[in-house]
Amino acid sequence: MQFQVDGAIVHAHDGGQEFDPAGRVVVLVHGAAMNHLAFALQTRWLAHRGFSVLALDLPGCGRSGGEPAASIEESAAWLVRALDALGVAKAAIAGHSMGALIALQAAGNAPVRVSHLGLLGVGYPMAVNDGFLNAARDDLPLAIALMNDWAHARRSHFGGCQLTGVWMVGADTRVVEAARPGLLHHHLSICNAWTGGEAAARAVTCPTSLILGGADAMTPLKAAMKLKDWIAGAEATVIPDCGHMMMLEQPEPVKRGLAALLAR
Repeated sequence: MQFQVDGAIVHAHDGGQEFDPAGRVVVLVHGAAMNHLAFALQTRWLAHRGFSVLALDLPGCGRSGGEPAASIEESAAWLVRALDALGVAKAAIAGHSMGALIALQAAGNAPVRVSHLGLLGVGYPMAVNDGFLNAARDDLPLAIALMNDWAHARRSHFGGCQLTGVWMVGADTRVVEAARPGLLHHHLSICNAWTGGEAAARAVTCPTSLILGGADAMTPLKAAMKLKDWIAGAEATVIPDCGHMMMLEQPEPVKRGLAALLAR
């Protein structure tokens, strides 16, 4: 489906079910230089279990128009405006990586608008080393190769996908390669610059779950557990032998984790 925010087209995948803004809305927010395909194995599953689902393409990503937001704070404000544009009073929000930071900031800014908060592949600070940032700026193929090497657990480099014939590293590489020029560097930069994690976490009032990869080399567990301690009542699930791209690497545990969160 498509709608408009700030005069720009926003694309979202609804899982094949008609979107109902008055229903049990779940918004899924992707990570750096990705798009709604990051949640391809969760969107339809949720949509066919009574939820009204939107897997968004953030501004300037995927099929959405507009310019990428200048910061995590601006991204979170945009997310609330997207709810306004759709007439959604309150939604569960689950974000992955950069999307988790956006979801967390939105829940901290507007707690009355967020019913449940899911933070997947999250860490704080989400520091990005200079070598990776420079590669994203100067040598995009190298940056994408580094990103997808680090983002997948070792086992995921050699098969194991639940979709027959799909190579996980290759699939995620193609998505990032299709992003607009400069987008990966911009998104990595705003993650690296964000300093609002503790304040946002302490302002969260809704049921919150962290879903984490036990073998995540991009957002190590110790960086996530600080957030868990700052969010009142937050729970954490660690998926063994799973890297950063958990939605494709281990889709079933991710589905179960989201279902458990939404049942709280």
